[in-house]
Amino acid sequence: MVIDKHTLAIISIAGSSLDVLGALYLAYDLLGGEHGPLRTLTRGVTYGALFGAGYGIPLGPVFGLATGVTHGLTLAWEYSRASRGRPQPGFWHDSSVSFIRGCGFGIGAAYLFGPRFGITFGALNVVGQAIAYRFGIRPTIDYAPSTRPRITRLQWLAAANRTFWNGVAGYISAVVAHENGQALTVGLTAGLVVGVVTAIANACTPLIEWGADHVPQKRMGVFGIALILIGFTLQSVQYWVTLLDVHVR
Repeated sequence: MVIDKHTLAIISIAGSSLDVLGALYLAYDLLGGEHGPLRTLTRGVTYGALFGAGYGIPLGPVFGLATGVTHGLTLAWEYSRASRGRPQPGFWHDSSVSFIRGCGFGIGAAYLFGPRFGITFGALNVVGQAIAYRFGIRPTIDYAPSTRPRITRLQWLAAANRTFWNGVAGYISAVVAHENGQALTVGLTAGLVVGVVTAIANACTPLIEWGADHVPQKRMGVFGIALILIGFTLQSVQYWVTLLDVHVR
């Protein structure tokens, strides 16, 4: 049996991160209770896991980790504003969150296809998202927490927009990286993966948002304990690998 050293490192980092998050949930009262930052943290963890798994399963753990972290941070920020009824943010906010998510795409793509591809793909993602924001296509479009999944016509259109733009971005990036023979395949794969994940996330958002604002205090503690146990399990993988003499490459 063989395990990649990068995969092993990602598993250990994920375990340590879950330990920290679990400790924060157990410290619910110390962090201000229902008026503290844990509702935002809940959004960040949930969206990060959703997008990380969505991108990581078809494109690998590094791509999933990079996009999961950046999506979790930015979406938690945006949805927390929307839940408090804040007005739509301006140009600099939109540009900032677009840049952060674009960096996630760029890092993940660079790992898969090289720096030239990653820089181009990340930059095109930043431009595409920033333009979409200016036309009102943003994650909080048709924001309405609910006890069941739901997706509106505008959210379908938003997913279709991301499918098209990321397909074009993948194609252009492959050409820039001199992967002309694979450009069409890479473009179609990028567009479909991003589009499908976006559509699934849009459908799950009402349920996630309702849960973030209605999770009872006791469940916060239980969730914290669960995160710590999962984190401990993931961290122990590196030691089991050594104990069982698994080859690391």
